[in-house]
Amino acid sequence: MTVFVRLRQPSRVIEVRGGRTARAVLMDLELVAEAHLVICNGALVPADTYLAETDEIEIRPVISGG
Repeated sequence: MTVFVRLRQPSRVIEVRGGRTARAVLMDLELVAEAHLVICNGALVPADTYLAETDEIEIRPVISGG
């Protein structure tokens, strides 16, 4: 089972193994969970959210400023 993930900066779409939590996907991509937002089907989700094959996933870096 695979999930397509849209990543930002640089913008690209990759295929990853699905049926796991968002945290597991971030770890496989060597991304720090605290520095990235996971958006599943248009809604921000916590890292322990289970990602299914049919979900639309986007990962964005956290941007802060003052």
